[in-house]
Amino acid sequence: MSKATAEQTAAQPRRVFLFLQGPHGPFFHRLGAMLRRTGAEVWRVGFNAGDRAFWFHGESYLPYNGTPEDWPTRFAVLLDEKRVTDLVLYGDTRGIHAEAVAEARRRGLRIHVFEEGYMRPYWVTYERGGANGHSRLMQMGVPDMREALERSDMEAPLPPGHWGDMRQHIFYGALYHWFVMFRNGDYRSFRAHRDLPVAREFQLYLRRLLLMPLTRIERAVETLRVRRGGYPYHLVLLQLEHDSSFRKHSPFESMAEFVELVLEGFAEGAPGHHHLVFKAHPLENGQLPLRRMIAEAARRLGIAERVHFVPGGKLAKLLDDARSAVTVNSTAGQQVLWRGIPLRTFGRAVYAKPEFVSDQPLPEFFAQATRPDSRAYKDYRRYLLETSQIPGGFYASRGRRQLLRQVVDMMLSPHDPYDALRNGTAAPRQQLRLVR
Repeated sequence: MSKATAEQTAAQPRRVFLFLQGPHGPFFHRLGAMLRRTGAEVWRVGFNAGDRAFWFHGESYLPYNGTPEDWPTRFAVLLDEKRVTDLVLYGDTRGIHAEAVAEARRRGLRIHVFEEGYMRPYWVTYERGGANGHSRLMQMGVPDMREALERSDMEAPLPPGHWGDMRQHIFYGALYHWFVMFRNGDYRSFRAHRDLPVAREFQLYLRRLLLMPLTRIERAVETLRVRRGGYPYHLVLLQLEHDSSFRKHSPFESMAEFVELVLEGFAEGAPGHHHLVFKAHPLENGQLPLRRMIAEAARRLGIAERVHFVPGGKLAKLLDDARSAVTVNSTAGQQVLWRGIPLRTFGRAVYAKPEFVSDQPLPEFFAQATRPDSRAYKDYRRYLLETSQIPGGFYASRGRRQLLRQVVDMMLSPHDPYDALRNGTAAPRQQLRLVR
């Protein structure tokens, strides 16, 4: 290193990263270890035994044993004590995170937000300041994105048709909740950010893990039944009722409200020979009696024989012959748009742009949906893959390796992913490697 470079490096303030809650599993630990190797200082606040179990660097672990009411005060003290420059978290809507983001924003700190990929499964979302309904994408139009893309000629990879690490995702979720259930003695004031008791959530994760082979068979049978039915059909992409995108960025209080609205719109507007297929989220754990809820509402409306339910699984096979799709704001809507299929949404979503998402009343949409502008969507998709969507995953080891190769440099950059593309400072992207 030259003398000038050494002096420049010494003059730069040291980065201090404070991690809050992350995705289940060891990803945040691996990320913190790599940041530490760059010379940064790294700390992790843990709110329960599950957080502690996956952070293997004891010297940097800061247990929070207080109440949720005392958290904002304690967080402000931590920022001062550690001289924090960067806040790192997974999702920005759970209570402890929302309060932390608000305080960090007041102080002008960098806020690094991770989320599941807007174009799952083989991508992860990394943004600054906020994600989903709080993302900068909400204020951007397709013309702005096209202007930024003038610096790029990358060929975007095709979207994979299935999750790459579903089993690991479920396994780490079950293990995390086991620690919270049986090893949480030092965190007696902990309150989960979901309404469901931790013991019940653990049971549901474990049940789902054990029943995966049977569920896979049921799913295959139901999917085959739809594909061989010989009728035109419309897809309804269900979401997890406790998911932050549904709870914080949609007009519905419950999934039942959405189901009723869609069934009523279909009964009123769809041609009599059309069918409606509800597809559950891949991580749906049985907390809601979705099949029974849908069947009862369909019987009430006199359309029971035209309504079907598929318990999760791959979306690609069902999309091949779908006439249209409806969702609140599921990221699965991106796969719909990629295929040029009409899509109707109801919540705030980063992809809900007027060029390619319909705003028709549901009866009219089911009767004759307007097609999306596929060219506009492909430009939008390219923009995301050049900015906030990073190849890799949180849960499988190969996905973490691929993600870490790129994300640490992005976090250290003075520019967020969107400004980096516009300024010409974005690093070249790895092409996605599919592992079947």
